[in-house]
Amino acid sequence: MKPQVLIVEDEPGIADTLQYALATDGFEPHWVATGAAALQRQREAPADLVILDVGLPDLNGFEVFRRLREIGDVPVLFLTARADEIDRVVGLELGADDYVAKPFSPRELVARIRVILRRSARAPAAAPSPAQPFVVDEGRRQIRFYGRVLELSRYEYGLLKTLVERPGHVYSREVLLDKVWDERSESLDRTVDAHVKTLRAKLKAVAPQLEPIRTHRGSGYALAEDLPASP
Repeated sequence: MKPQVLIVEDEPGIADTLQYALATDGFEPHWVATGAAALQRQREAPADLVILDVGLPDLNGFEVFRRLREIGDVPVLFLTARADEIDRVVGLELGADDYVAKPFSPRELVARIRVILRRSARAPAAAPSPAQPFVVDEGRRQIRFYGRVLELSRYEYGLLKTLVERPGHVYSREVLLDKVWDERSESLDRTVDAHVKTLRAKLKAVAPQLEPIRTHRGSGYALAEDLPASP
């Protein structure tokens, strides 16, 4: 079976070039012009690799990438007209497999796709692990709670990651401020309380009956040690 490649590109001329280059090199390309269509297509018929334009008409390409990775761990190659280093860094730090700026050589892009797919095929399958309520992905700065990616701000992520790393350990507000916040002098204890409150609301949306973050009056906060394997 030919490798399936999903092209997410709003410029028909570029999409046609990509489809021709891929089809003549043994791939089966599929083209969509919007981020929403890409997400729907990937849910219904997952591709082996996605070529993703950053500048889409409906959604930012980085946001589309994040949502694609919630659907499955598909390799993604970013394609963009913006050659700024910061864009490349952001794309790669998010976890993209490669990044190509327009204008590009179709032959080089196809060669990069082959490298990505070979690398993916060589990667060993992950060994099954015991079910865990929380899974931290530091590379993508994501935390999953019972399999669902939490929408976290920068400080919510840092706060929850700190608690998850040592379940049962009671962290004082002072320690949490020092570990998570950049400017300690500009933060107050109630800042921690406010972020814990928003975190609890997001966790409750996934598992309403559970209380993962426990308050220890006069001491601080700790992650519960007795969370079940499934909500």
